Amino acid sequence: MTETTAHTPAANKAIVLEAFETLFNRKDIAAARRFWSSDYVQHSAHVPAGREGLFGLVANGSPDLRYENQLAVAEGDHVMLHGRFTGLGLPANWVVVDILRLKDGVMVEHWDVIQDEATRAGSLGGHPMFGDHFPDEGETL
Repeated sequence: MTETTAHTPAANKAIVLEAFETLFNRKDIAAARRFWSSDYVQHSAHVPAGREGLFGLVANGSPDLRYENQLAVAEGDHVMLHGRFTGLGLPANWVVVDILRLKDGVMVEHWDVIQDEATRAGSLGGHPMFGDHFPDEGETL
């Protein structure tokens, strides 16, 4: 992709962060449509194909689902997020690295790496996976 001023890595990062806020935290699927291409390719084993699969997952999922971002990195037309999904209705939060490819300011492709968030007892290294607290030490699952 040839970058224009409007689609620099910094602009792409801002687009993805706003998209995640819109979809996962505000649950505004109508507004989220502008961020995801109608030809969106989903590589995640946990999400049905296409943007409608993603939107359906959010619409039919837990109303407590939330996304928190800790780090966003962009290079060219790719953005990588390190974040946490809470309120999944599962025994543990998910700590996730999402990798998104954008074209003309719209997300067209997604990959992820997902891991259950470790508690202090489950962490051999003794450090939290996200933020500065373990989920069993004051943070809500």
